[in-house]
Amino acid sequence: MTAVEAFELTTQGGSTDFARLIRACELFGPYCLIGGLAVNCYVEPVYTLDADIVAIASGLSNLCAHLRAQGFKTEEHPYSVNALAPGSDLRMQFTTDERYQPFLARSVEGEVLGIRVRTACLEDVTLGKLWAYSDPRRRLSKRKKDELDLIRLAEAHPELRSRYPSELQEQLDRG
Repeated sequence: MTAVEAFELTTQGGSTDFARLIRACELFGPYCLIGGLAVNCYVEPVYTLDADIVAIASGLSNLCAHLRAQGFKTEEHPYSVNALAPGSDLRMQFTTDERYQPFLARSVEGEVLGIRVRTACLEDVTLGKLWAYSDPRRRLSKRKKDELDLIRLAEAHPELRSRYPSELQEQLDRG
C-alpha cells in the first residue's frame, strides 16, 4: 500500500479532497502549504490530518465560495477559515494571519500526497512553526507537536538551529 493509498483510507477520502483543494487554490491566486504537511516536504513524513494553507488574502473569499459550491463546508474563526469536505477527516485550514502573506512570494514547488503543490520555503516553514510553538494561546498538545516538528527540522537541517529559542537549542544539544 502506498502512502497516498494509506492516507486516503485513514482520512476517508483525504487525498482526493486534498487534490480538489489544491486545484481550487490554483484558480484563485498564489497559495502555499504551511504547517505539518509542509514540514513533511523537508523531513521524513509523519501522519497528519491537517492541511494548513496560506492563500493570497484578496482571493480567499472567492476561494471559499468556490469550495462551498464544490460541497465543502467552511467556518470562519479568529485566525483561520476552515474547510471540510463531507465525510472526510482531512481538516483544511486557511490562515488569515497577515504575517504569512510574504511566504507566498518565497514559496517553492514540492510534492505532497503525489500532487505538485506550492510549499512555503524551508525558512518560512520553520518561522511559522516557531510562531505557533511560541503562541501561549495554543493548546499545550498543539505546541508540543510544533516543538517536535521544529526538532525534526533541526535534525535534518542543522543550519536552522540558530533561529531557535535557547530552550530548544539546549534540547537538541542534549539529544
